[in-house]
Amino acid sequence: MMKVLFIALFCFTVSFTLAQDCKSSLSGVVIDYHDKTPLMNASIQTLDGGIKIITDINGEFTISNLCDKTYTFEISHPECSTTLLNVNIKGKTKIDIKLEHHLEELEEVKVIGSSIKQTNSAQEVSLDVQKLEEFSSGTLGDALSQISGVSILSTGANIVKPAIHGLNGSRVLLLNNGVRMQDMEWGDEHAPNVDLNAAGSVSVIKGASALQYGGDAIGGVILMEQLPFTKTDSLYGKTILNGVSNGRGGSASTELIRTYENGWFLKGQASYKRIGDREAPDYILSNTGIQEIGASLATGRNLFEWGWNLNYSFYDAEIAILRSSHVGNVDDLIRSINTQQPLFIRPFTYDLNNPRQKVTHHLAKLSFYKRFEGLGKWNLQYDFQSNNRLEFDVRRGESDDRQSLDLALTTHSLTTDFKWDANKNYEFKTGLLLRYQNNFADPATGIRRLIPDYDKYDAGAFIIGEFNVDDNVTLDAGLRYDFSKIDAKKFYQTSRWEERGYDQDFQDLVIDDFGNQLLVNPIFDYHNFSGSVGLQYRKNNFSTLRVNYALAQRAPNPAELFSDGLHQSAARIELGDLRLASETSHKFSVAKERDYGSWGYSIEPYINFVSDFMLLEPTGVEFTIRGAFPVWSYRQTRARLLGIDANIYIELTNNWKTDHSFSIVKGKDISKETALINIPSANFRNSLSFNKENWKNLELRLSSEYVFRQNEVPDNLTVFSPEQQQEVLLEINTAPKAYHLLNFYSKAEFDLGKKNRLTTSLIVNNLLDTNFRNYLNRQRFFADDLGRNIILQLKFNLNIR
Repeated sequence: MMKVLFIALFCFTVSFTLAQDCKSSLSGVVIDYHDKTPLMNASIQTLDGGIKIITDINGEFTISNLCDKTYTFEISHPECSTTLLNVNIKGKTKIDIKLEHHLEELEEVKVIGSSIKQTNSAQEVSLDVQKLEEFSSGTLGDALSQISGVSILSTGANIVKPAIHGLNGSRVLLLNNGVRMQDMEWGDEHAPNVDLNAAGSVSVIKGASALQYGGDAIGGVILMEQLPFTKTDSLYGKTILNGVSNGRGGSASTELIRTYENGWFLKGQASYKRIGDREAPDYILSNTGIQEIGASLATGRNLFEWGWNLNYSFYDAEIAILRSSHVGNVDDLIRSINTQQPLFIRPFTYDLNNPRQKVTHHLAKLSFYKRFEGLGKWNLQYDFQSNNRLEFDVRRGESDDRQSLDLALTTHSLTTDFKWDANKNYEFKTGLLLRYQNNFADPATGIRRLIPDYDKYDAGAFIIGEFNVDDNVTLDAGLRYDFSKIDAKKFYQTSRWEERGYDQDFQDLVIDDFGNQLLVNPIFDYHNFSGSVGLQYRKNNFSTLRVNYALAQRAPNPAELFSDGLHQSAARIELGDLRLASETSHKFSVAKERDYGSWGYSIEPYINFVSDFMLLEPTGVEFTIRGAFPVWSYRQTRARLLGIDANIYIELTNNWKTDHSFSIVKGKDISKETALINIPSANFRNSLSFNKENWKNLELRLSSEYVFRQNEVPDNLTVFSPEQQQEVLLEINTAPKAYHLLNFYSKAEFDLGKKNRLTTSLIVNNLLDTNFRNYLNRQRFFADDLGRNIILQLKFNLNIR
């Protein structure tokens, strides 16, 4: 009986299925989301491959003989990201399918380590995530120094800040995940408060062409970016462990990412570094250790038409300053600088003693975007930053736990922009900026405050455009206006006030007179205009010519205006100038790139004329109750920077490759007809690398760096020696001799199951343990630079789901 019922049910089902009406159809058109142009050769197919059709020249399609039910179609196009679409078929069904046809959106769906070009005509170079991982135990400046045209201004091995085409500090903008860093970048010994391990890529734009980020980027812009999150159901991450011989320490970094098909994502990342006293080839560099902690969290939802992101990052570093850089009297300072011998050499330790600095940085960002069909994309972002800097001096007869400098900088920023990209021949972008900043200098230090309390207000607006003249020529141009207002309250010693002539020029700023000191209230407004125009000629996929002119104006920062006293971690007395005006830069650059397949080159000459150029230079020596320190003063002049960056690579065989780069920049004080201070030396880099993919992806690289002596420097100073009772020459501007370093890098990869991988690396810096001093290392006055450093790195890539 059961068999009869089963056969009857089966026959009924089959007859019902055969009788089902499968004469419905689906028709429509596949178009670009932005400009609604039809997309020819788009593929529409079911997941099982049973149905597949290609759109015609008008982007249209028709699929017949469909049943009345829900189908899942995969829509793809050679130049678009693939998407899945559920369609409920009922009779004759019509739909319009919209695909993203722009390169920017294409890159968002690929997990890659390179960055999208921010400009067409500027010189721009990127470091991918693999290159950044090499410097996991180092600093952002160390990584960027591998790019021609980028040098580093350092205070020992742990405080490293990038300089682009000879310019640094406030002239170089650093954006961390879309947020412009506000971390007192004006100090030579103030390294960027960022964790390199949190970045997926880093780009350097050499010049002020990226107007959307700021009009004061006279040197250039550095973009630290996150890797995009894919819309897939996955859980993955990585952990990097580093052991460092020079400093007998190491670092660890880990991250975990969870993504979902519906666009949600969550990312957590953390890192820790602990290194003791560094070592020169012949002696310990006493008190040069570091302890660094970084962490970040990100969550949000990325959909095609809209999305939002919430990010938070924390950075904390305690950095010891070379003990020999703080001396007790004028003759010790003369002896240290002129004899090139450190005054303090002590046994190795992990202790972080005074002088030292401790910095803490909090960053939070909330951003939202919305795409408008046939129009463009709107972005809105609010970010908050809190930066606290403590500096500890060697206090004779006092507690070492009491800071000598305590600055708390709080910044709120609101930005919005809209990008019109519906026309394939041109696009425009315009945006607005509002920013409020407050600096509080804690008087509890008991020391006259180097930087005063102030409120700073910024507002800016920009418009940039790009026009495709034809298939080979692209023009871009932009304009920007920035307004800045600074409202400060500062105490001046009456003697210093009169010595600098402020009693004649700024007497109206005095709001209280205490006899030996004055309380003043400077309020300054600055109106700055910036612009850029450039051309890119791309003859084919192998040859590109870029020409760019950039105008940039930068208002003086609080340090340049108000510095007045001993800067402890800089080991010098710094004097600002209330008379400083905005500096104006006119930069012309050309870049020629050619790729022949097996070899290629790029050459990038440039010239930069800067009027009212603000510089900080040594002007004398003062003896204080804390010791003898050189006096550095700010002034303005007319400057010219002329340079060239050149690169060439040659693929000798399938496995062997050689790379070469050369950079030189000449800086001149036109007003005084002398050399500018702190201009990097010419350098020549070479490397020979071997890669064998089927040998566990083995990579071997031997690289060399030859740094020429900087022969163009300002004149030295003459100071009075109490010990010798006469004027003696202080060779504070004398450049060290040329040097040549060899470095070695090796890497191999091992599979740990089907999805996980272990990468091992051995890195040896200063392979021959060479004695040298870098002209841009502020500790060159007191000790040699780092000796040999062996780094063992283990990286675990985990793909859990």
